[in-house]
Amino acid sequence: MEIFDTHAHYDDSAFDSDRDELLSTMLPNAGVCGIVTAGTNTNSSKQNAALAAKYGYVYFAAGIHPEDVESAKDGDLSIISDIIKNNKKAVAVGEIGLDYHYDIDKETQKRFFEKQLSLARALDLPVIIHDRDAHADTLEIIKKYKPRGTLHCFSGSAESAKELVSLGFYIGFTGSVTFKNNKKAAKVIEAVPPERILVETDCPYMAPEPFRGRRSDSSMIERTLTFIAQIKGVSPDEMSHITAQNARRLFNIKEWTA
Repeated sequence: MEIFDTHAHYDDSAFDSDRDELLSTMLPNAGVCGIVTAGTNTNSSKQNAALAAKYGYVYFAAGIHPEDVESAKDGDLSIISDIIKNNKKAVAVGEIGLDYHYDIDKETQKRFFEKQLSLARALDLPVIIHDRDAHADTLEIIKKYKPRGTLHCFSGSAESAKELVSLGFYIGFTGSVTFKNNKKAAKVIEAVPPERILVETDCPYMAPEPFRGRRSDSSMIERTLTFIAQIKGVSPDEMSHITAQNARRLFNIKEWTA
């Protein structure tokens, strides 16, 4: 297969015991041709930049996650900008967005989200957007700034997905689409054209069935691809090629090296 994991967190402490072993064997053993590992704050973004520098098929995004905004400072945005400007393997601003699931000040979230959308525009980069229980505000801000990018770990409706696609967005699907209680996943996948589908792990989270509850990694995307391929009426191999090409197009990756 030709697996491109468009959203991972390999800087996470869950990988401290075997990070290098995993990333050094992922390509030959699991067919993983590309990974974007996403930052959630300045330190996380620096760590992911270092991983991308070490592994040819790993790229990174730098950004401040909505769960990190209350501890962030405005000066952190300059640090994020510098991390991106000084590294050719930076492919996006992210992970950014809104999360209303937790009690985090909404105005602070919106302020950092909008500032990072402005940064992405200035750097001419796509964005990786986190949207949890904040669909209306996320869509409103996207319409205001008109970025290009992806809604990662998409949890909205088929109608929302169609609207985002009409705005030029890609839709990222994790292993959660395989969960037995995720009844709307199939309808959302049906609604999104193949050329706008991305696959991701959000690892170490969102392991697909039958691995649910375990630490996820990029090799598990095969299960997610198989689920999506069945709905789209193509083979898993073809779906893996389509989604890998989509990732390269979005992130402007013309070639990769092992």
